[in-house]
Amino acid sequence: MREKIDVAEYAPTILRELPKGVLLTARAGGRANPMTIGWGTLGVEWGKLLFVAYVRSSRFTYGLIEKSGEFTVSVPMRAGEKDHDRRISQILAVCGSKSGRDLDKVAELGLTLVEGEEVGAPAVRELPLTLECRVLYRREQDESLLREDLRGRYYSTDAPHTAYYAEIVSAYVLR
Repeated sequence: MREKIDVAEYAPTILRELPKGVLLTARAGGRANPMTIGWGTLGVEWGKLLFVAYVRSSRFTYGLIEKSGEFTVSVPMRAGEKDHDRRISQILAVCGSKSGRDLDKVAELGLTLVEGEEVGAPAVRELPLTLECRVLYRREQDESLLREDLRGRYYSTDAPHTAYYAEIVSAYVLR
């Protein structure tokens, strides 16, 4: 069951969990892949409620977003129960350290995928607060415009991020 939500009411939860890690899941060519992200933005632009996700071009998920133009964001709702919170930590650790090129993370972790309402990317039941997002605009970040100390810290060896400005087309909590 999906309980529709007002994103603004859940914004504090989303923004609190984001730096700890949330899942961004994309699907293309029949393959769904969740990856942990810790950077993102909620906002309004072009009269639309958006989630902006930042994904490096070197990531497997980047190719899936490029093909599909959509993704879901799955946010944990921590229960304060050791086993539950440990499971969430395990999911975020694996999805943040293993590549979908090498591992089917859904199968490895026994994740429960729930078909999206408005997008082809699935929600992840284990992280029930879900934003379904459709890309409106994408822009590769120009690292040369970034302050030197941040450029050296975040872009010394890896590709820059692409910012995906995506309309939130559905939002709910899986019950």
